Amino acid sequence: MPVRERPSMIVRPRPNFLQLFFIMRGSVVPRILPQIFGFAVYSAVILALARWFELDLGVFNITPFGLVGVTLSIYLSFRNNAAYDRWWEARKLWGTLVFEIRNLARATTSLIPDPAEQRALLMEALAFCHFLRGQLRKIDSIKDARAFIDAEAERVAAFANPADEMVRRMGRRANAQRRSGDVDPIGFRILDERLASISAIQAGCERIAGTPLPFAYTLLVHRTAYIVCLLLPIGLISTTGWATPLFTALIAYTFFGLDALSEELEDPFGTEANDLALDGLCRVCEISVFEALGEAPPKMLPAEKFYFS
Repeated sequence: MPVRERPSMIVRPRPNFLQLFFIMRGSVVPRILPQIFGFAVYSAVILALARWFELDLGVFNITPFGLVGVTLSIYLSFRNNAAYDRWWEARKLWGTLVFEIRNLARATTSLIPDPAEQRALLMEALAFCHFLRGQLRKIDSIKDARAFIDAEAERVAAFANPADEMVRRMGRRANAQRRSGDVDPIGFRILDERLASISAIQAGCERIAGTPLPFAYTLLVHRTAYIVCLLLPIGLISTTGWATPLFTALIAYTFFGLDALSEELEDPFGTEANDLALDGLCRVCEISVFEALGEAPPKMLPAEKFYFS
């Protein structure tokens, strides 16, 4: 059975009509429930005060809010497009990493004659994958790397950039094979090109992780969304009456939902529902390497309620 890469943390079939309203896993609703209920209650209070004091709010209508809403939609669209571009570029980089690990495994088993050296270099490649995952997610990945390079994992973790140190170690190992005559200069160049490509992938991931979207965009969207939702009940009461809290909640769900989704996609290497399944992608690399070495590969990580870590 071919190994299928996991594109996202949440992978599930398309829900039917009724399921659409009750699905929470993978949804941003839990994150924005305070805003939804908060503005619904706020609009209910404004409505009650207007009815209690018999205020005539007919002079206010929805037209100005429609204009501001269009402007906010443009802001949200730009921010979501920029966030998705980051998510998709990160996914392409990790897909390329899988490709390069497979190429490295093929080149290593073809060019290095010593099976022990083959295995040592490819185990360092797998340790690199886990160190890179740990750096991007800001978690401790020593335990995962230890499964491939044993006690060396602690020494590598002491470096400022453990993943980069793993690339250097692989380079030194390949160069040692060249100096000993086991690998000719052309073979060494092939191996070095694979390592250079892996290093470029790491730099691309670090660029995404270290360069968030400008804070001014986030601030502008948040300010505008809150201002619109605070003033919206005043413009809706004369036309929607007692349904004002419902419509306010729906509009708050749209604005803050898109904003929350863009925040998730902005950091594609995190552990939220819509971030990349880096654990699963590392396992794909492990399967490819062990099969190239002729060893029994580990099983693909199973999904837990449509969730891939």
